[in-house]
Amino acid sequence: MSNVWHVLGNGDKASYFNEAKRPGKLLLCNMPPFEIDPRQVYATCMVDFKMMMALTAGEIQLDMYEWILGTRPRIWMYEQSNFYLKYAHRVKEFYTHVPDYAVNPTNFNCGHMAVHYACNKQKADEVHLYGFDTIFDFNMRSVTDLFLSSDRSQNNNYRLLNNWRPIWRDIFKEFDQTKFVLHHNHDELKIPKLDNMEVVVYNKPKSKAQEREDTSDMNKLPPEILEQIKNKEINKGKEIPLNFNRRMRRRIEAAARKQRKKR
Repeated sequence: MSNVWHVLGNGDKASYFNEAKRPGKLLLCNMPPFEIDPRQVYATCMVDFKMMMALTAGEIQLDMYEWILGTRPRIWMYEQSNFYLKYAHRVKEFYTHVPDYAVNPTNFNCGHMAVHYACNKQKADEVHLYGFDTIFDFNMRSVTDLFLSSDRSQNNNYRLLNNWRPIWRDIFKEFDQTKFVLHHNHDELKIPKLDNMEVVVYNKPKSKAQEREDTSDMNKLPPEILEQIKNKEINKGKEIPLNFNRRMRRRIEAAARKQRKKR
């Protein structure tokens, strides 16, 4: 029998989880985007200090779920001993592994951690993703923002997308024997589609926001430039080919800077 896991994100399309019965185990990311019976939930995953701060202050309640905590929540637990004693029984486990391609825990968001945990720790054969709109659209809205403030300025949104999308690509590449099923209202991925990826498309029209140009779309970089970046051939001071327009040049330069930081 297949080992099937479901990871419920906090984006607009998370509601597709409710379109059918979903046999398998369910992981949440921080807070659920809608009410879910705790008996359906294996655990909720958390990676941020701000979630720990909000829980400590009593601003949010997640006592009904068991927790899988990343690197920074683990630090928080050890530094806030009273909080740890209060909630130790909710901690299912710590999962502090951060793959090299993520560089550091800051880049490794809650969704990344949940999917990586399902594949690496639980050896999932199949992982379904709902509400991970940033893989498809320039859409950073999250239900968590209703409870905790986040920087959603345009510049920061681009920065996060440029960090997050390559990590998604690399997770899907790392677990090439796992089938990933992404649920959305269109199949125009902003990362390369690999053989182990499938998109289930729901018959919902695209919004005007989804139609806008996304300059963080990894699929719009020419293959030869992606190969050069992968091989670290584009470095600081090296000339970007002049036949690309200004926007394309900015994309290439940003991608090259990101690759240099991995050295």
